[in-house]
Amino acid sequence: MSNLETLRQRVQALHLHGLLAHWSDAATAAWVEPLRQWEEEERGRRSLERRLQDAHIGRFKPLCDFDWHWPRVCDRAAIEDLMSLDFLKEAANVVIVGPNGVGKSTLAKNLAHQALIHGHTALFTTAGQLLGDLAALDSDSAMRRRLRHYAAPDLLVIDEVGYLSYSNRHADLLFELVSRRYETKSTLVTTNRAFAEWSEVFPNAACVVSLVDRLVHNAEVIAIDGDSYRLKEAKERSAQRAKQRRKAKP
Repeated sequence: MSNLETLRQRVQALHLHGLLAHWSDAATAAWVEPLRQWEEEERGRRSLERRLQDAHIGRFKPLCDFDWHWPRVCDRAAIEDLMSLDFLKEAANVVIVGPNGVGKSTLAKNLAHQALIHGHTALFTTAGQLLGDLAALDSDSAMRRRLRHYAAPDLLVIDEVGYLSYSNRHADLLFELVSRRYETKSTLVTTNRAFAEWSEVFPNAACVVSLVDRLVHNAEVIAIDGDSYRLKEAKERSAQRAKQRRKAKP
């Protein structure tokens, strides 16, 4: 394929119909290639900006600043491998399990951000926000629309499963969402509960076993263990303030 034909196809992909209509006159003009490049770059920038806004990731510590030495157990190689995003190509899930404050949300947000900058769509939400949103809907049509909203992103991050207990209806809604995404889109879940304890998160829900089964099938399960990093930072801030107060005393 000639360079001109490749250029024409890229211009066509940008839907620059006015330029295509005069292609025979404009194809060899020096300004066509810079125009194509500017248009692609600007559209890419605006697409990323829109996807970042829609993803609701919020602020987070980048992976380069993550303290890998703080957790007692943390498979750094597995997490860095996830950053290659191969799991998205396979529509595989990711489950990060560990106690409070060890960096589960930080890692999940980094993976979502990595997906976004590589052209994927992503959505970050907590389990409480997600299930509260779905359970509040009182019509089947509204429910279907909202389920489509959560089923659509290439990567759906559901943070903090296990911090609250939910009703059977909540369990059924989560099962329905996970089922819609099963083997077609990737879902990332962070939880402070082992799967054997999910029956306490969704007491008496008949679908818990099936929910866990679909979630972990073809999934990467990463366990993190250690003391709360947030508590460590809070203690360090308190010590620093105490030190400053002692210095300020006459």
